[in-house]
Amino acid sequence: MTDQQPKTIDYRTRPDEELVQFAQGGENRAFDELVRRYQDKVYRLCYKILRHEDDAAEALQDAFLSAYRGLKNFKAESTFSTWLYRIATNASLMKYRKRRDKHISLDQSQSQDEEAEPLQLPDWSAQPPEELLTAEMRTVMAESIQRLPKELYEVFVRRDIEGLSNAEVGELLDLSVAAVKSRLHRARIALRERLNRYFADKLTRKDRAR
Repeated sequence: MTDQQPKTIDYRTRPDEELVQFAQGGENRAFDELVRRYQDKVYRLCYKILRHEDDAAEALQDAFLSAYRGLKNFKAESTFSTWLYRIATNASLMKYRKRRDKHISLDQSQSQDEEAEPLQLPDWSAQPPEELLTAEMRTVMAESIQRLPKELYEVFVRRDIEGLSNAEVGELLDLSVAAVKSRLHRARIALRERLNRYFADKLTRKDRAR
C-alpha cells in the first residue's frame, strides 16, 4: 500500500474566515491570498483619503503589515474586511499627519486612474466644492467614517467607497435591501452632521481671527 500524499489546499476557493484561521495557524500562503483578494480595494481606500499615489502605496503596505502582525489577536467580532479597512484608514490618517507635519501638500500629485475618483458622499452640495477637495477636509471625512458604528461603517464602506450596489451589499452582509438603504441613510446623516459641525467651527475660527 502506498502512502497517500497530503492534499494541497486551494486557498483561492476558501472563504475569508477559513483563510484567517489558516493564517493564524502559521500558513503564510493563506495570508498571501487575503492580500491578493483585498490589495486593490485597500489601495483605493487609501488613495481616496490621501489623493497621492506614493503615499497610498505606502499606507497599503503599512496596513497589511499591521494586519499580519495583529492577526493572532483578531477575534472575528467583525468581518476580516471591515477590520482590515479600519487598519487601512488608520494607516492613511497616520501617513497624512506625517506629511502635514512636514508641511508637504497632498494635492500636488493627482492620479488619472478612473477607479481612484474622489470619495462620493451625497448631499454635500451646500458646501463649497473647493472646501470638499482639501486635504484637511478629506482627513475630517476619513476620521468621521472611522467613527461610525460598526453596522453603519460596514454598509457605508461597501456602498459608497467600494461602489457595490444595495443588493450586493445586502447579500454580502446578509441584510435586506431595505436594511442596507436604512443603514446607509443613517451613516450619511451622521457624516453630514459631523461635516456641518466642521464647517461651522471653521467659520467661527475665521470670524474670531478678524
